Amino acid sequence: MNDFIAARSQMALSLGFHIVFSCIGMVMPFFMAVAHFYWLRTNDVVYRNITKAWSKGVAIFFATGAVSGTVLSFELGLLWPEFMKHAGPIFGMPFSLEGTAFFIEAIALGFFLYGWERFNKWFHWFTGVVVGVSGLVSGILVVAANAWMNSPAGFDYVNGQYLNIDPIKAMFNDAWFSQALHMCIAAFVATGFAVAGIHALMILKKKNIRFHMQSFRIAAVFACVAALLQPLSGDISAKDVAKRQPAKLAAMEAHFHTEAAAPLIVGGIPDTEAKEVKYALKLPGMLSFMVHSDFQTPVTGLDKIPEQDQPPVAITHYAFQIMVGLGMLMLAIALCYFVAIWKKRSWLQNNWLLRLFVLATPMGFVAVEAGWTVTEVGRQPWIINGIMRTADAVTPMPGIVYSFYIFTAVYISLALIVTFLLYRQIKMVDKLYDVSPSV
Repeated sequence: MNDFIAARSQMALSLGFHIVFSCIGMVMPFFMAVAHFYWLRTNDVVYRNITKAWSKGVAIFFATGAVSGTVLSFELGLLWPEFMKHAGPIFGMPFSLEGTAFFIEAIALGFFLYGWERFNKWFHWFTGVVVGVSGLVSGILVVAANAWMNSPAGFDYVNGQYLNIDPIKAMFNDAWFSQALHMCIAAFVATGFAVAGIHALMILKKKNIRFHMQSFRIAAVFACVAALLQPLSGDISAKDVAKRQPAKLAAMEAHFHTEAAAPLIVGGIPDTEAKEVKYALKLPGMLSFMVHSDFQTPVTGLDKIPEQDQPPVAITHYAFQIMVGLGMLMLAIALCYFVAIWKKRSWLQNNWLLRLFVLATPMGFVAVEAGWTVTEVGRQPWIINGIMRTADAVTPMPGIVYSFYIFTAVYISLALIVTFLLYRQIKMVDKLYDVSPSV
């Protein structure tokens, strides 16, 4: 492993680790706020207990996410100094605003955790809502910065110089809306199915059934609504990528040859030497229709992209297929759940539906990781699309490989600690949370 690969691997590890906590930090406060609202309206103690249990989980994830997010900020400067030298003044605004949103989130979370019986009950509930809103805004701002790397705007690039900088235009670049929409819905899908799956497992084990059943319902509704919306945001995002980053779309679809009535490829093994996809299901004209709303319009293939500017096809294609495949599975589960609610109430009493949610527990986060792989690997070899190559942005400092090993050990340790804390939270529900108000 050379230093360039080590730097990219360390950034990938850091992003992959942090994105899990970012998603949960963006979404779990809304689950918490809904449970809290039910408690205030019904005075049913189970909702108070759910709120308190989830708030402790939010605190654990917030603390870990704060650490991993801070590390990412340092890594941008340490691993990619040339990138930050030029890009910092252009897209620094969303990062500074994200810092403001982060501090608001931290203050609101402190108020919420220590505000029980101290604040007006509705003001206390409002502080929980602020945690969710500020977390969501924070995520959108970070995605806006990433979108700028895919769709650079807000400057003129003249003779290697970045001139006429406009931070507002940079922040609201052409890609920010589609990426932010897709990421926010993905966060609700991933977190919703993970939380619902854990509670479904506890129901199947017949432990604290009412506590876990009410928790499951809140998380499942969020997850399933988001799963229904995700294909729509995915379509918006794919059309945007086709227009701005045809090389990325071609790698996603393993679309080697520009052609009319371009087929949509499902599965398959890309053979980059033979320029073909083996063992794939091909749907004639569907890629043209999805990109151009027309079955005949040609779609740009990799044959129109200079070889030195082509992304790694296999990784991008496999990651895209995983993301879409898992998204479709979760969509199917969502449809089953809503059919059960509206037409087949008896399904809600059957264990098979709960088992589907248990199976879906990791699906959303695997899809999120695959989606970010598509975003980052599909942009290669550019760190700023069409402007700066990743190889030109890396630090010249030697020994990055050792830094990668150290950070890998740190993140594995953090993951084990968080897993232990969450396991303890779940195991102690009957002693810590599923109790009467007098306890």
